[in-house]
Amino acid sequence: MIDGTDPATVRAALDSADPLPGTRGFAGRLDDPDADATAPRSPLVRDVLGRYPCFSDADDPTTWSADPTGLTDPEPVPPGHVRTVDGDEHVWTLPEPPATDDDAAAVDRVRQAVDVSTAAVAEDGLAVAFSGGVDSAILAARLDAPLYVAGFPDSHDVAAARSAAAAMDRDLTVVELTHEDLERAVPDLVRATGRTNVMDVQISLGLYLVAERVAADGYDRVAVGQGADELFGGYAKVAGASDDTRLTAETVRGARRETVTTLPDQLERDVLALRAAGVEPVAPLLHDRVVAAALPLSGRLLVAEPGPNEERSDCERKVALRRAAAPWLPENVLRREKKAVQYGSLIARELDRLARQAGYKRRMGEHVRKYVQSLVA
Repeated sequence: MIDGTDPATVRAALDSADPLPGTRGFAGRLDDPDADATAPRSPLVRDVLGRYPCFSDADDPTTWSADPTGLTDPEPVPPGHVRTVDGDEHVWTLPEPPATDDDAAAVDRVRQAVDVSTAAVAEDGLAVAFSGGVDSAILAARLDAPLYVAGFPDSHDVAAARSAAAAMDRDLTVVELTHEDLERAVPDLVRATGRTNVMDVQISLGLYLVAERVAADGYDRVAVGQGADELFGGYAKVAGASDDTRLTAETVRGARRETVTTLPDQLERDVLALRAAGVEPVAPLLHDRVVAAALPLSGRLLVAEPGPNEERSDCERKVALRRAAAPWLPENVLRREKKAVQYGSLIARELDRLARQAGYKRRMGEHVRKYVQSLVA
């Protein structure tokens, strides 16, 4: 069974070594319909960006699942690999094309890729996770599906989503979070994802709680803007790559490449969190055609060139994506910057507050992680 595409497409991608064969990603067991009962067990595969999770038992690669909770000792299949009883083989590598020097043509390719990828999304049973930033606003503009945002009442994300929805003349469902929501959801998320890292828990809480409401309202799929920040240079550390110690790369394009390589680990967490809430994620901005359009972008189409008195890290980011989306979005939505979900929703602040109220003081070190572990225990 293959998640994300059909087995014939995966076999063709293996034969051609094509890392971007026109899919939304894939993972699973690639069964051979012509194999007899004595043949070795079929291999496990996972696409080059790891857009779907896939695990096998560490001691038995023939026992696998898309859900790690069903395995004794789950070990993820690395992105771009095939796993057999003989071990893992790296079969797909993300392309590294040279930077294009035709800005207008590059932006047009991004627009066409996003246009086709969003148009291909079936809207039946679909909702949109909407923060009011440009990524989710593109989805809202291109998809006829209800919009949802989760956050504490005074959060940036709730205010930004309300403002953007009003500018786009769209209705919005606000999921106002409480401390009880966090306390209830943390154990479920840790079980589903296998992670107690504070950042992972904070990020997945926002996804889980909005998806939980989406599922309760009768929708079984949620469109998310995952991948846009990584592909299009949305992070401040990418803009300030030459001075940012969090990255080894010193150029904008190199830093973008470095952040793209973090996607498999992030996407594994996000997919597991959303599925635990009862919905299946749909990520149109991570379709192969969008990835292929994003990779050749020059540094100036990721991060704008600084003005005379401007630092590079303060410049406009995701330049090509914003230019591509200009026909679809109001100007005030198109130019809006977004906070990371754990901060924009105030989940990080309130989880810290709960930890301190429970007696886990900051001076203890890793106090929030200890609090998370206490909730699970």
